[in-house]
Amino acid sequence: MNTDIHRLLDEAFAGVEMTPDAQDLKEEVRANLVARVDELEASGVTPADAARRAISELGDVRELLGDAPPARAANPQDAYLRHRVRPQTGFVVRIVLWSLGVVAGLVLSTLNATGVLPISPWFSIGMLGFASTALGLLVGDSLAQETTTNHPMPESRAGAYALATFLGLYGLGFAGLVALTAVPLWCVVFAALGIVASIVLFAFLGASQTNRHKAWVRDAHRAEEANNRFAQEPETAARFGIYTAVIWILAFAGVLVLGFTVGWWWAPLALVGGFAVMMIVLARMLFGARKD
Repeated sequence: MNTDIHRLLDEAFAGVEMTPDAQDLKEEVRANLVARVDELEASGVTPADAARRAISELGDVRELLGDAPPARAANPQDAYLRHRVRPQTGFVVRIVLWSLGVVAGLVLSTLNATGVLPISPWFSIGMLGFASTALGLLVGDSLAQETTTNHPMPESRAGAYALATFLGLYGLGFAGLVALTAVPLWCVVFAALGIVASIVLFAFLGASQTNRHKAWVRDAHRAEEANNRFAQEPETAARFGIYTAVIWILAFAGVLVLGFTVGWWWAPLALVGGFAVMMIVLARMLFGARKD
């Protein structure tokens, strides 16, 4: 499934008031774009290029809407309800089953490793693998679903997150089995390999992750930043950070002074005073006179 087309379509409709007519038009356009993307992909065009070309062929959606004016800023709660995506029943059932698999696998592996349910070290390893697989599937399937705020993640990338999750839990589980002496000490090598591989894969995925937020979420964030003084004036945020550091250094110094002079029962007053001063500074910097 080409998920780029849905993201690009949301971006094309950004700023358009989603009236019932506009929503109907959007869904009609979506169906046409999906068909066009399939044609382009069948001719050898890559999925990403096919999505961009189909959107470019669409043109300005406002022309299709009869030059509708830009939408007024919507209430975030109304926008959330209007774009709400309910989870599919099959997905909910799978999540419940995989969650039960994670719990059952970890519990059985632990019971066997601690001798409460003595069967075999291989049983603990097998149950650990079962739990790790279930958790990986849970994470991967969740990321591949469309949500109210996010577009679905491509299946290959969601699968990579699932693999990283599997390696991480399997590595940590092996470390636990070694700590419980359920497996030989040299098995710590498997724990280290799993944990390191998981960290490397998660780091790569995080560094290469693109913005999956839908257009209405990005619009809401931009509207929120417009009212956020720290976002508009980074130098003000930097000054607040410096002031905060100074305030708490003095507050902790006050704790020591009060503790050694008056008594440790009075020492927390320095922390209370530091917190009060910080809140006053925050209020003045957020709501004080803005620079021209």
